[in-house]
Amino acid sequence: MFKRPRKPKELAEQPEIPEGRWIKCPACKHLLYRGQLERTLWVCPFCGLHFRIPAETYARILLDEEPPPEKTDFSLVSADPLGFPEYREKLARAQKRTGLRDAAMVYAGHLEGLPVVLFTTDFRVLAGSMGSVVGEVFVRAARRAIHERKPFLALTASGGGARMQEGILALMQMAKTTVAVRELDEAGIPYINILTDPTMGGVMASFASLGDILIAEPGALLGFAGPRVIQQTIRQKLPRGFQRAEFLLEHGMVDLVVPRHRLKATLKNLLELVWEGG
Repeated sequence: MFKRPRKPKELAEQPEIPEGRWIKCPACKHLLYRGQLERTLWVCPFCGLHFRIPAETYARILLDEEPPPEKTDFSLVSADPLGFPEYREKLARAQKRTGLRDAAMVYAGHLEGLPVVLFTTDFRVLAGSMGSVVGEVFVRAARRAIHERKPFLALTASGGGARMQEGILALMQMAKTTVAVRELDEAGIPYINILTDPTMGGVMASFASLGDILIAEPGALLGFAGPRVIQQTIRQKLPRGFQRAEFLLEHGMVDLVVPRHRLKATLKNLLELVWEGG
């Protein structure tokens, strides 16, 4: 059994990974050496907090180095259909900071020798929110998995949910990605969700919760509206750990809670059980 990690009270308390050599854990406040965190896959050795990490870091953790995985974002760039104030500027800053065109990335590679297609969202780009590009990238990745007869993995860190700056076009991606999940099912392609902190809003309410198997990282915040919004709406105190991965596991909303160091081995075992190579 893994140790249940302590988590910050508020979503905003966990910063993006800084560049310095020493990093303070936002949960237990221990000062951690960056090299030590890299060896523990960005999991605090004192309290078990799973730091938010970029999509490419997850790809390195999950996919084999040989043969090298193929990375693509389909060269799609978000437009500004509503002329939303400062949307272009915020997206441009995120693109410059991360080197990504948008919040979604796809990798075709191998996991312990098993060929897979891995779709990821990256919290660093507008909180990993889903606009028209993220939805389209998901659909293209799913259809690639169908065409190549490979299991499809979707790893999400999408605290922004559906991207409000794109209005109804972002909300349409919920239906669009759901249709792609149905296509995976009809084609008999295994679809596994890996839910990381945070996966919220329209992402959680669409493709992120529709997998054949739902795996969550320890302590991940998962749900539609956040706990603070829900508590203010219903005017009742919420149970301890509400909307955290362990709470959802106890209530049958996810299938497994798996610490990061065991994630690759767990996926390998599951894929060997459900997939015989098409």
